[in-house]
Amino acid sequence: MNHPWRPTPALVRAGLASMAGAVAAVLLGRPDLLVLAVPLAVCAAGAVLTRPARPPRAATDLVHPSVREGEGTLVRARLTGAEDVEHAVVALTRHRFLAYRPAGGVHGVTVPGGAPTVTWDVPVGSLHWGRRLVGDGLVSALTPWAGYRWGPVEVLAQSLLTLPTPGRFDARSPAPHPIGLVGTHPARRQGEGGELATIRPFAPGDRLRRVQWRVSLRTGTLHVTSTLAEEDSSILLVVDAVVDLGVGRGIHGSASSLDVAVRAAGAVAEHYLRQGDRVGLRVLGTARHGVLPMGAGTRHLRKLLDTLAQVTPGADRLVDLTRLRFGLAPGTVAIVLSPMLSEEAIGATLSLASGGVTVVVVDTVPEDLDLGDDDPALHLAWRMRLLEREDLLRQVEAAGIPVVRWRGPGTLDEVLRGLGRRAAAPRMVRR
Repeated sequence: MNHPWRPTPALVRAGLASMAGAVAAVLLGRPDLLVLAVPLAVCAAGAVLTRPARPPRAATDLVHPSVREGEGTLVRARLTGAEDVEHAVVALTRHRFLAYRPAGGVHGVTVPGGAPTVTWDVPVGSLHWGRRLVGDGLVSALTPWAGYRWGPVEVLAQSLLTLPTPGRFDARSPAPHPIGLVGTHPARRQGEGGELATIRPFAPGDRLRRVQWRVSLRTGTLHVTSTLAEEDSSILLVVDAVVDLGVGRGIHGSASSLDVAVRAAGAVAEHYLRQGDRVGLRVLGTARHGVLPMGAGTRHLRKLLDTLAQVTPGADRLVDLTRLRFGLAPGTVAIVLSPMLSEEAIGATLSLASGGVTVVVVDTVPEDLDLGDDDPALHLAWRMRLLEREDLLRQVEAAGIPVVRWRGPGTLDEVLRGLGRRAAAPRMVRR
C-alpha cells in the first residue's frame, strides 16, 4: 500500500495561527500581533515549499539470519526514495525472548540532505533457542520544518534462527563400542594406534620402528611393540520433545526439560564430533525436522544445531519406532535425553535396547523446576506424576538401561566406563 504524505498538526497549527494573527493585526490595528505571527508564517511557508513529491518505501532485514543464544544481531531499517526526508523513526514490535537496544525498540535517524537511501541499525539479542520473528513494526518519516509526515507504515517481520548454546560437557571415558575405521577410541583389536597392547617376538611384516630394543637386548631375541587400533564411534542422540516440563525463561533464567535436552544434545554432539566420531539425531514428538542421519565434521554439527533449534514441543505425539532403528549398527550408542514422562519415550527407549543398541537415558528434569504457578493443586498433581515417573524409570532400569541425571561435564563418564567393562567381560555361551 502506497501511503501519501500528510500535513502534520504542527503545520496546520502554524498556518492557522499565522493567518489568525495577521487578520487580528489588521482588524485591531495591532502591529505587535503581526510581529508574533511572522515566525509561524515563515515556518508554514518553508514547510509548504519543501513539500515532497513522492512517498518513500521502507523495509527491514537482518544482518545475520542466525545467532547463538545470548548473542545479538542488527535489524537494519532501510528507507528508499528519501530525498525529501529529514528525520526517520522505526518502532520495532517487542517479542518474548528478544532484547532491543534501546529497550523500547524505538530508534531514529537524521537523514543527510538529498540522500536517496538511508539505513540505520537497531541492535537486538535473542535469549532463547528457536525460530523467532523479528524486525516487524512501524516506520515513520518527517520532511524539513516538520511540515509533512509519512506513515506510520507497517514493515514485515524477518525470521531469526537462534541456535542452542551447548552446555558444558566433557567425557573422559571412551565409547564402549568403537565400530568405525579411524578415530581416537582404542579398539579391542591390534593395529596402528597410540595405546600399547603388548610386547611380542618379531614376525615377518613388522616395521622396524616397532622394535623394542631394551627387551630384545635383554632376551637375545628381537621383540616388537604392538598397539591397539583406534576407531571412531557412532552416537545417536534421541531428544524427547513429546513433553516439555516446566517454564523456560531464556538463557539467563530457569530452563524447562526441553531446554535442558536441547542444550545437552548440542553439548554431547559437539564433544564427540570434535574428536572425530559420527553423530546422528532423532527427535521424538515432531513430524518435521526430526531426523538427521549419522555424520561427522563441523558442517554436520551446524546441521545438528539447526535441527535442534527448530524443535517444537509436543507437535506430534505419533512416534515411528521402526524409523528409529533404521540404519543403526549394533555397536551404536544411543543417548536418550528425556524427562521420561511419556509412553512414547519409554517405548522408543526399550525398542532401541531390544534392537541391539547400547542405550543410556539422560534425565532432563531440571533440579530447580519452575512450574510457573503457585497453585497447591498443581504441586500436588506434580508429586503424583513423579510417583508414576518412578514406575516408568523402574521399567527402563529393569531392561538394563542406565539412567543418569544431566549435570554437565562428567555426566556420562561412569556410565560409559561401566558399559565398556561390560562389553569387554567374557560371556557365557551355551553348547
